[in-house]
Formats: sequence, C-alpha cells, structure tokens
Amino acid sequence: MERDVIRESARAGRVVLWEESARDGAQAKTLMSAAFRVRLAREQGRMFGADGPRHVVFAAGFPAVCEEEYEAVRRVAVEAEGTVSVAAVCRGRAADVRQAVASVRGTAHARVMVVVPASEPMARTMTHRPAREALESAAALIEEARALDDGVAVDLCLADASRADHGLLADHAGALTAAGAGTVLLADTVGVQLPYEAAELFGRVRAAADHDVVLGCHLHNDLGLGLANTLEALRAGVRVVSASWLGIAERSGMAATEQLLFLLSHDPARAARLLGGDTPAWWTAPDLTALPHLARAVSGETGVPLGVTTPVVGSGVGTISTGTPFVHPQLFQPFDPEAVLGIAPSVVLTQLASLRVVRAVAVRLGHELDEQQARAALAWVKSRAYRTGRAVVEDAAFAAYLVGLRSAPTGASA
Repeated sequence: MERDVIRESARAGRVVLWEESARDGAQAKTLMSAAFRVRLAREQGRMFGADGPRHVVFAAGFPAVCEEEYEAVRRVAVEAEGTVSVAAVCRGRAADVRQAVASVRGTAHARVMVVVPASEPMARTMTHRPAREALESAAALIEEARALDDGVAVDLCLADASRADHGLLADHAGALTAAGAGTVLLADTVGVQLPYEAAELFGRVRAAADHDVVLGCHLHNDLGLGLANTLEALRAGVRVVSASWLGIAERSGMAATEQLLFLLSHDPARAARLLGGDTPAWWTAPDLTALPHLARAVSGETGVPLGVTTPVVGSGVGTISTGTPFVHPQLFQPFDPEAVLGIAPSVVLTQLASLRVVRAVAVRLGHELDEQQARAALAWVKSRAYRTGRAVVEDAAFAAYLVGLRSAPTGASA
C-alpha cells in the first residue's frame, strides 16, 4: 500500500489527532451535513499546513447508517483529499467493512476503522461470544479490507478496553498489527476510568505489546475526565489521540479538540515535558488562531452552545469585569488570548465593576467621565444588574444612560 503517514507520524513521536465530531459526535444527537464535514475537515487539516494528512485523521462518519451517511462519507473522502487522512468507521462485520472501504477507496491516505469488543461483557453483547474470539476474528476483517483495496489503511478500535484484561489487549494488539492494522485504539467506551487507571492501562499495554504496535486512545468524558485521561495516555507514550470539537460525542462526550490542540501547542516546552522527550508534538505546529473560528462554526452547525466558561473558545475568554484583573490582567489568565488565539481583550460591565472598569467602558462608548459622573455611573450599573437579575449590563443600555448623565445639570444624578 501507499505510505501510512499516520503510522509514520506516531512512530516518529508526533501526535496524531483522531477527529470524531462528525462520527461519534452524531451520538451526541447532532448531525453535520456533508458540506459542513468537508469544510471542517479541510479547515482542520489546513491548521497544520501541508502536514494535515500526517496530523489529522478525520472520522467522516459511519457508512452503514444509511445511504445518505454513506454518501456524506464518500464526499468527505473525495473533497477533503490531501488536507487530512479521511476514515470511515464500521462494525466488525464483513459486509460493513466492505461498505466502509468502498466509501473511501481511491483517495489519498484513506482509512477504515473497525470497532471490535475487547471486554467480556461488551463482546457478549456485541458478538455473543467471548472477548478472545471476538478479537481473534478481527484479523480476518483486516485481511478482508486489505484484499478489497490495499491502498486503504485499516485501524482497529477495541471497545471497552478499559474493562478488559491488559495482557489480552497487548497480545491482540500485536497480532492485529502483524495482520496489517495501522493503529490499534483502546477505548474507554463508558468513560469510567480515573487518570491513574488510564495511565496503568496504556503503560502496561504499551510495555507488553510488540514494538511495531501503534496505540491510540478513544476516551469518553462521563466522569469529566476524558481530557485528563487523554493526557495520561500521551504521558504513557500514546501518540494517536481521539477528540471531538466542543467535546461532542456519545452521552457526556469526550476530550474537546480545541482544548487538546491548545494544551499541546501553546507552550511547546511544557508540551515536551508532558510527552517526555525532545521530539516536538507536531511536524508543523497548528495555527491556534483558527480554534475560536472553527469552534463557533461547529456550534452553529450542531446547535451545541459555546458557554461563557467554555475553556479556550468560550465567550468568557479574554473578558474582564473586575478591578484587579483590569489593572493586571496577566495575573489572572494562563495565557494571552490575543497573542495565542487572536481574541482581543474586552471589558464587560457587571455588578462587580470598579470605577476603572466603568470609565474604560464609557471611553469605548465615546464618553469621558469625571469623578462624580463615574461614581454615579458605577452605582447605576450595580443597581441595574440587581434590578434586572442579569450580571452583564449591555453596552446599549449603558450608552443610553451615559447620554442622560452627560446632559444632566452638574451635581444632578441620573
């Protein structure tokens, strides 16, 4: 087959992002149109310049869902070709594997990910047989896919690996790699792991598996630990990591793409300490200024809101509403939002405003306030917040108040 650029990147110690927002994101009750999937894949790949296919596997969808889903995956494979490595995801059934290969075949860096159960309860539920038998059957599925099109790389996702035997996982990761698997992703399908348990899983499996195995992770966020567990997998040497824009995925989601990219990119020295070596995370570092734009686009497409407290891309990033942060903003933020993300700082009026904050907003609205006017305006802002029951006082309301204040006789209060 053609070069497997994903295996090459991971084996060279570079990070590969397995993007799941169009596929696992659908299980968050969202649906991306085919056109938007193409757009997202292209723009996400271009964050890494020409190295997009070496750093992003874009899981375009699950072709077996229906004809429309098959066509959407095919469209991404054709139209996003060359900007990312496009993957179709399927169940561990021969018919599904054939369909998935057909959806991406003939395009550069095409991949298929086959999901097979790894734990006893998951294997009994999904395949009605023991986990060992389910894992052993996966080798035949790899051969099936490779026989159909040797140009399509085949990856395995071992479902519910977090509750499976570590030795069994290591043995079969090696066997599946020998059969031709590009990467083997271990999934915490139910999001049950704590960080130390994720560290044990990936550390033990990596130590016991054959050196040719390229491990990946797919970790859910049911306990709010998807990102922390993903960082533990990276610390254990895993270099293929699943994530999803805004964290959208089944139930409570998974690690958020924008957060993971940011953590591995904005401070290269710190990222190197996390990864435990001198090798940079990326062949070409991503353009982080694209994160807010893409997050807003995904929010608009899926209806998943960006909150004021959403890390990295939320509406609260770069905002100041109180006195001390206004005077020394660098003391109250872990990075410079404007320098790193292109988010200009903004001052917001709330009930916590100080005189400095009120004057700054007034200047932005075209008004210079003297001491008496500033104090009157401060009192008005606090009173309005409590009267309306809303913390933020909108610029329009404050501007209207300032017009009346400036026109009032000296000494009068508005």
